[in-house]
Amino acid sequence: MNDYDRARLVAQALLKGERTPTRQIIQEKVKIAVDSTRTSEQGHTVEVDEEKLVRELESLFNIWMGLGTVLENQEGHIPWLADRNSEINWDFWNRYVRYLEEEKGWAPATTSGLDQLTESILQRLENPLRSGDWDRRGMVVGQVQSGKTANYTGLICKAVDAGYKLIIVLAGIQNSLRSQTQLRLDEGFLGRDSQVNRAFDRGQNSLMGAGKILTEKLLIAHSATSSAEKGDFNQRVANQNGTIPGGGDPVLLVVKKNKSVLSNLLKWALNVRGIVNEESGKRIVRGVPLLVIDDEADNASINTNPPLFDENGKVQEEYDVSAINGLIRKLLYSFEKSAYVGYTATPFANIFIYPDPDKKNPEFGEDLFPRSFIINLPAPSNYIGPVQIFGLDTDQAIGLEASEALPIIRTVEDQKEWMPDKHKRGHVPGELPGSLKEAIRAFILCCAARIVRGQENEHNSMLVHVARFTAVQHEVAKQVKDELTSLQKRLRYGDTNAPGKLEEEFEKLWKDDFVPTTSSILLSIADPELKSVSWEEVKLLLHPAASKIQVKKINGTARDILDYWEHKDGLSVIAIGGDKLSRGLTLEGLSVSYYLRASKMYDTLMQMGRWFGYRPGYLDLCRLYTTNDLVEWYEHITVASEELRQEFDYMADAGATPDEFGLKVRTHPQGLVITGANKMKTGTVMQLSYTRSLSETTIFYKDETKNQQNLEVTEEMLRTLGEYSRQESNNYIWENVRATKITDFISGYQSHPKVKTANTTHLVDYIKAQLPQNELVLWTVILISNNRGKKRCIAGHEVGTTLRKDASPESSQEYRLSKSRLLSPTDEWLDLSEVTRQEILDLTRIQREEAGKPPGAGNTPNGKILRSKRSPKNGLLLLYPLEPEVIYSEIPVIGFVISFPDSKTAQMVEYKVNNVYWKEEFGQP
Repeated sequence: MNDYDRARLVAQALLKGERTPTRQIIQEKVKIAVDSTRTSEQGHTVEVDEEKLVRELESLFNIWMGLGTVLENQEGHIPWLADRNSEINWDFWNRYVRYLEEEKGWAPATTSGLDQLTESILQRLENPLRSGDWDRRGMVVGQVQSGKTANYTGLICKAVDAGYKLIIVLAGIQNSLRSQTQLRLDEGFLGRDSQVNRAFDRGQNSLMGAGKILTEKLLIAHSATSSAEKGDFNQRVANQNGTIPGGGDPVLLVVKKNKSVLSNLLKWALNVRGIVNEESGKRIVRGVPLLVIDDEADNASINTNPPLFDENGKVQEEYDVSAINGLIRKLLYSFEKSAYVGYTATPFANIFIYPDPDKKNPEFGEDLFPRSFIINLPAPSNYIGPVQIFGLDTDQAIGLEASEALPIIRTVEDQKEWMPDKHKRGHVPGELPGSLKEAIRAFILCCAARIVRGQENEHNSMLVHVARFTAVQHEVAKQVKDELTSLQKRLRYGDTNAPGKLEEEFEKLWKDDFVPTTSSILLSIADPELKSVSWEEVKLLLHPAASKIQVKKINGTARDILDYWEHKDGLSVIAIGGDKLSRGLTLEGLSVSYYLRASKMYDTLMQMGRWFGYRPGYLDLCRLYTTNDLVEWYEHITVASEELRQEFDYMADAGATPDEFGLKVRTHPQGLVITGANKMKTGTVMQLSYTRSLSETTIFYKDETKNQQNLEVTEEMLRTLGEYSRQESNNYIWENVRATKITDFISGYQSHPKVKTANTTHLVDYIKAQLPQNELVLWTVILISNNRGKKRCIAGHEVGTTLRKDASPESSQEYRLSKSRLLSPTDEWLDLSEVTRQEILDLTRIQREEAGKPPGAGNTPNGKILRSKRSPKNGLLLLYPLEPEVIYSEIPVIGFVISFPDSKTAQMVEYKVNNVYWKEEFGQP
């Protein structure tokens, strides 16, 4: 440990009681810490950059973390942790906290937040000392690259302290991810290198991570797997090491989701500890409390064979299950005492699991639906996620606040000849595009600038993710390596043909791109470690930074591995790959990403976002090179994911259970749960409900025949309504309209098939299904008139048209609204009283305050709150005549918005999807 690290530890200890210390307090503690280091190191010159240490501690103590929200079902659960808390020796947990703070530099506020979150999860598992049969199923939802591994490492430490004896971590489907996960658990939980000796002994094992923290007693845990690339579970190795689940010491297994591995693991557990259950005749493990952590729980764990239903709508017992899903369930079903916790950032597929509350499959037991609890993890304040990178537009209709995108995205437009969107396995890429050459130069500049900032021993990674085929990746790696080698040589020896040209290229990129980006981010991000760096400082370090960079292929056929742990002075790497880089694998110090892989699956796109995470002291140096199309899709799924989280929080406040949330998400008309086609097979019966939601037309035809028909259908309905009830702000309002008028209008209207929320067949079916419940029986119809719009006559009423720009290309046959929004938020409450409006505004303000957001404009309602205040009997239909000149037409384009009230008895509308639908809509087979 050097002088700087010693001073940092002392300063952190002195600041531990401070929640949000000022810069002056931090400076005082740093001075004391440096002085104490000098005192303890007599005869040795102590050199500590005090200003750098002050900035680092400022960043550390500015971090905060909120509390997670929870949906839970207490059925069968006996609360236990509060009663046992004081008697448990939290040895593994306390050592882990010290490791995070002393070795990893975590802020006390962050470890305190981790303590609360892991306790929240642990208390919802069962008491490991509880006798009899029990089985808990839960899920923890976090953001991509937000620290889920740290969370479940802390949970494992606490579970072992409490008495869980066998911990099985299901770590993805790739050797590289399994190995990386084992290494993280070696550091945080085992405290030693599992490659040295899998079974703990008191010899000279290689201590690492938490194992180097001095504790009063020796903490013993065994591992029958290792962090070696081929260190997955093996029955022979486990037997040789004498590892026995359920002995006096806890046992950790980190395994791939692989059929043969899981089969061997199940056989081993039943052979070593299983006894025959007299009632069922099957072998079962008694007295060994099992905790299964399913990392990336939406990947490979899901049963891709849909359940079969009988004529009464019940799940048939003998339905098939996919191999890995079946083995995970068999494993849990074979233990008398078991707890399962799935971790994922993309829970869409898990929520689609059909919960079968009535019976267990006699062979596999229950499916993996998280029936006991779902916890939504908050990300720490220094997390850089989709909202920060892609931004959000204000959308009061669904309660979203505006967020400016960070200025780090660079649009790629020159890649199509080099890497076509739908290239084949044998594609040979042509000359490297200029955008990728620029990205490599940006990475060199980033590495150099980080050295200037004193981060010379930190890891640096660049991601190149442009193809799924390994043969194509191999060609890309050769091209990138040639380009890098050329740059390295020219930086070392100079340009013989064009002296100074390369340096000029770097200088131009630095001054035109990096300088303004740093200035912008310094104004918006509170990170004291960020500071301006001059070109003169960077220029001197270009060659040292570039010479350190390696190119590695990370795929199923390459032998390269991201061995960050082997490089104590920091690894600088350009990682080129595909699926292995798409899920779970952490790229340390990722700064530049060049990403072209196209997918429209929400979960796939989010998991490919390796650039999300933490970037202390170098966020301004990060770059994402990608296409406009992908940016647009990421913006779309960012909104969808945020809305899903809001729905979760809303239902958590209402005390809903995981089953109720699952039903809500599975029936959401906006398709927030789009996931892989293999998880929603041919002929899948879908259900939807429009309760407390909007149906909104945001894409229209440019076909004048269809637009004329929609205009005629609109005018026909308005004429049958007779005289309007009243006007407000020039809008025409008809009240107490019968539901048949609405369904007749919707049936005659031709909505664009790409607007899933405005599927007219589904809308009519839903409204009719509500009528027997005495819901949606009376409607308000409002013809919107824009005071500033051009005057048109609609059914004898003079209205001002609404202007909405066309976001689609001129050549397109679609009229696509910019920002995908037709509704003006205050139009949605035109049918509500002033008292109700004020109540909605008050609740909107309270919600903002509770979320820690600044006060809003004061007169913009939150749409979800508004719809919850509407009577279940009353629906609202808003009609928007759109200005036709936008699409060079004379016929007004009629758009509509339907605002549905909350319903406790909402009837589900069923429809089927098939693989043709998925392929056409989302590019998935």
